[in-house]
Parts: sequence; structure tokens; C-alpha cells
Amino acid sequence: MRIRTSYPYDHAHEDVRIPLADGTRLYARVWRPLTDAPVPALLEYACDRLTDATAARDAQRHPWYAGHGYASVRVDARGHGNSEGVPAAAGTETGAAAVAADGAEVVGWLAARSWCDGNVGMFGIGRGGSVCLRVAALAPQPLKAVVAVCAVEDAHGDRYGDDRHRIGGSVSAPALHARSAAPLALACRPPDPRYAGDSWRDLWTARLASLRPPALAWQAATHRPADDAPGEAPAETDERSGRPVRPGAGQAAVFAVGGWYEPGRDTVLRLVEALPADRVRGLIGPWSRQYPDQDLPPGPAIGFLQETLRWWDHWLRGRDTAIMGEPLLRAHIADAHPPAAVPTALSGRWTGEPAWPSPHVTPLTYVLQGTPLLVRSPMHTGIDAGSLTPSLDDAGMPPDQREEDGRSACFEFRVAEETWLLGRPRARLRLTSPVPRGQVVARLCDVAPDGTSTLVTRGALSLTARHGRDKAVPWAPGTTEEVTVELDAVGHAFPAGHHIRLAVSSAYWPWLWPEPESMSGFVLDPADSTLELPVRSPTPDGWIAFAEPEQAEPLGVNHPAMLDEPHSGRTVVRDVAAGEWRLETGPRYGGTRVFPDGLEVTEEVLESYAVTEQDPLSARALARWSIRLHRPEQAWDAWVRTRSEVTCDADHFSSCDEVVCEVVHAEEREVVFHQTWEERIPRKGWNS
Repeated sequence: MRIRTSYPYDHAHEDVRIPLADGTRLYARVWRPLTDAPVPALLEYACDRLTDATAARDAQRHPWYAGHGYASVRVDARGHGNSEGVPAAAGTETGAAAVAADGAEVVGWLAARSWCDGNVGMFGIGRGGSVCLRVAALAPQPLKAVVAVCAVEDAHGDRYGDDRHRIGGSVSAPALHARSAAPLALACRPPDPRYAGDSWRDLWTARLASLRPPALAWQAATHRPADDAPGEAPAETDERSGRPVRPGAGQAAVFAVGGWYEPGRDTVLRLVEALPADRVRGLIGPWSRQYPDQDLPPGPAIGFLQETLRWWDHWLRGRDTAIMGEPLLRAHIADAHPPAAVPTALSGRWTGEPAWPSPHVTPLTYVLQGTPLLVRSPMHTGIDAGSLTPSLDDAGMPPDQREEDGRSACFEFRVAEETWLLGRPRARLRLTSPVPRGQVVARLCDVAPDGTSTLVTRGALSLTARHGRDKAVPWAPGTTEEVTVELDAVGHAFPAGHHIRLAVSSAYWPWLWPEPESMSGFVLDPADSTLELPVRSPTPDGWIAFAEPEQAEPLGVNHPAMLDEPHSGRTVVRDVAAGEWRLETGPRYGGTRVFPDGLEVTEEVLESYAVTEQDPLSARALARWSIRLHRPEQAWDAWVRTRSEVTCDADHFSSCDEVVCEVVHAEEREVVFHQTWEERIPRKGWNS
């Protein structure tokens, strides 16, 4: 990593409040080059906190852009950080639309500043990347280009694909639980009196009064109709994925970026396929959910800021940077590597695809061999799945898959010569199900000569979603059908002498919440089943390269060593007598940080997922959060504690969320807010 200390422009920053049409003011930090000439503006607009949560990351890039002649602006969304108002409902269409509408207003406000030349670009990561695409779809005239990193949905949302709520039509256990518990806890954090002033407490209590656990809002917004439910005429769907075919995101040029180890990779492929080639470029590398210049595992990092500067200079300044001369999609194909739960940098090569689907990729089909067999996996199959976002904990990559393979039906194919994969594999499986509802999971593994099994990619399908993820069609018990399981897109090279292993299971906890009758399994007929691989023709290495990673000077956040610092890895506990398996994780939110402005932030997180081997209704998930924000010089000490638990029976999920928010005065605790939500969520429509 190279730290940049000198730039073409000197720069400075200031904090401002941006007024919206309804009178709400959003908190913003503006880094600007010291020049009298107006310059283009870059906007990062996020549902987070710029004065602490993203401060270190912001310091890596916003001053860097300012030093290269751009006004770089970081804005907290309504109801977050030190902005006024209450948060939009997280993870819902209504909430996403409201956030995007505010973002479009901010774009207009920036373009009208005397220091802006009227041209605006927008960038973001994760939910922030999705917001970029949604704002672009509203087509605000000043917005010329966006960089969407790890966006989990396109400009119109993908409600039934592999997004934050479902995986292959099945409820994602982390989505129903952890990804509801985390936004709930983080939304409870108070504004900072150093920046919000004396109104911080009024802003806080207004936010707390509007709280609702996100999973409850998601359930109401994502009901899947049955096949005979009345409603609008079905939208045109993509033949391969079953997703609705939707128009592109406005007229802004889109640089779509993702990592092979995070859910947004497939968004990149959808965008480069759907948008006009003269205003889109894609990049997928060996990363999790992170900006590609960040030195986080797996990696390696690249000079991503320099790549985006080429993008901004082309679209906002009209300069010839040759960025549009790059291939439509640049993708990393990783070399084979031994399984390792602790992420490490991956070797490999970059390829350039002139179109997507690529003319360099052809399907290779293997026919499975054998007689019909019963697949009935124990409920803890999936305990070695790894994290949805591996960089968030210290053991997030999947370990050796041999134990998981032993709980699955496996089929192997010897690799005669090096074989590159690029794209989405798929398994066509001939199944007979004895029950109306079930799940099928397909994993693709690279088996080395020593027997170690490295997970390459995976996919899942709810059997009720076999005719499309936008509706639920129960299986007629005892009947036989062919289903197609789409695996996640991947770039991987299988060496000669290795084996390609397809592992098929009927459970995948805790990624998927089990169906009530999951222990019934299904019968798989291999003779009528196939595995189709997207094989990329080899090309010489080295013709695509990136600059060394570069960032601005670090913020200087101190991480004091604490004896009781929370664990950030993954632990599996087995109760042999009870037949119970429990996975405990401590995502890397936890720990203590001291910021240069004096703020001390301490976060402790524990997530737990438990299930009994033979009982799908035993599945339960628990998350505990503790957050402290402390300013010793102002005698300000605020605490947030949350507890979220989800259990189930045959017909319902049961959720219990408790929030306690306190401030400490002279060692006495004052409870500002205490609320408990207990809900029974019908499985029908949510997990049909």
C-alpha cells in the first residue's frame, strides 16, 4: 500500500448541513481542492455515520479525490449519524425509494454550489452501492456517472434473487436474524453532541420512537404469492435465472464492481449484460465486501482509486483516459488453493471479456453417474459454510469441505487439463420429493490429490421456487421433476490432476432456514442429472494489470489492547448427547476505537446459530449487541444494548427483539428507551 502525501491540488474540508425540500437537514463533510475554478463533485451517500463508523475509510479516499481536483462529499442519510429525521425502513422497497429520493435531492444541491461545475458522480459500497443505482434510475440531470461497489441489487431491486433476504428462494437465516439484528442495533446509536449540538437528544428520541425490527418490515414487503394468487400480469423473465427483466439505471454511466466472496458479484454480471456497452464497465476480483484498494482479506488489493479516477475524468471532465477502451468486464480467475478458514491473498490472473455472456466462455456438461439415491442431510450440514462476507470475521472463509461432503451426495470428475471457470455453473437435477416443501443445495469443490476439498462456489433452491423465485408452487408429493440450481458466479482454475466435486444436500444451516419437513429429503436420479460448467478459454497472463494500491494518509484511529476484547472468529460447539450443533461468531464490528476527536467507541457482538441434527424445528438464532459511545471531555456516555432471537415452528417464525438505550450521568444510568417486540411471522409467503 502506497500512502499519498502530495497531490496536484492542496485541499481542505468542512462540515455542512444540506437542506432537503421538507426542511430536514443532512449532515455532510466536504473535501474540496483549493482552487477558484468550479470542479466536479463526487458524492458518497450512506446510511451510516461519517464522524465515526466510516471515518477511517472516508479518510482513505475523500481527501485523495480532493487532491486530484474533485469536491468529494460524504453525506449521512436521513435519520443516521448526525443527520435530522428518522431512518427509512431498512431493506424494504418503500425505504429504499425514500433513501434514493433524498439522494437525488443531494445531487441537485451539490450541482448548484458555486464551487461545483454542475457535474456530479456518485459512489458507494454494499447498500450504498445499491443506493447509487437507485438514484441513477431517477435520472437527476447533473448525475453523469456512478461507481457501485458490492451492490446487492440493481436499480429496481431484485426481491427474489440471491439478495439480503433469500438465497435461491429460501429464507436466509443470517438475513432473517443477524442482518435484522445488526441494523436494529446500529440504528439505535445516538447523534454525537460534538457535531449535532444540544439537539442530539431530541434527534435520538425521535429516531428511537420510529424503530421497528427490520425483519418485520421485510416480511411485510416480500410476501411471495402462490401460483394461483391474483395480481398483476407476470413480468417478462430471464430464461436462465427466472428474474424479472428490467430496464437499466437512467442515463448515468455505471462502473459496477464486486468480489467473488460477497453477494454483489452477480449484480455486476447482470449490469454489464443489461446496460449499453458504451456506458458500463464491470470489475470482479478476489475480494469480499470492501473497496478493492483496502488491504483486507482475501485480496490482493489493487489501485482502485486510480481506476475510479480514470472513470471520473472520462465522464465528468471529458478527458481521454482510455477507461472505455478497457474490456467490458475485467475478472479475476483464482488459482487452486488449499482450504483455509482464515482468508489469505489469492494468486491468479485477470481476464478481459468483450461482452457478457462472453464469447470466450463455453458450457461444458457432465452427466452424473449412478443409481437413484436418497439425499437426507443432517440439519447441521452447512456448519462449515463460512461467512456471507468473509472479511467481517477472522475465520470467515470455508474450511476443508470433507466433513460437509460426507453429509452430502457427491459426484466427481477428473480434470485432465487445466480448466478455467468464469460465470455461473448450474446443476440440472432429477428429483422426487415426498413432501410439498424442501431445499436442494449444490456445492462445487476443488479436490486436490491429497484429498483436501476447497469450496469453489455453491447455490441453493427452495423446491417451491423451482418455477420462478417470484412465486411459491408446492411440490406434488411423490412426483418427479427436473429442477435447475444456479450456483453463484465464480472465477476459478482447476489444475490438471484435481477432481471437480459436485456435492448435493437437502440442508444448509445456518445459511438457509430449514423447512419443517427438511428431514424427509428427496431422491436424486443421477442418470438424468447434469452439471454444466462455464469454461473460459485460456489466454496469456499479464495483459491486464493494475497500479499499486494507493490511499490518502490514515486518520489515526487508535485501537487500544483490551484484556476483555471480544472474540472475532467462529467457534463450533457440539453437544454429543443432545445431538446439537451451535455456531458462534463474533463479526469484526467489536472492539474499542479511539478517534482523533476524542470519541471512544466500544462494540461487542455475539451471534449464535443452533440446531439439532434430526430436527429442523429446533433451529434458533440469537444476537447480542452492546455499543458504547463516550466523550470523556464532555462527560457524555451513551449505551445501546440489544438482544434479538428467532425460533420457529411448522407454521411460524417467532422473533423477540429487545432494545435498551441509556445515558450515564455521574455513574447513574438513565434509561432513555426500552422496547421489546415479540412477533409471530407466518412462514407462508416468507418461506413458502
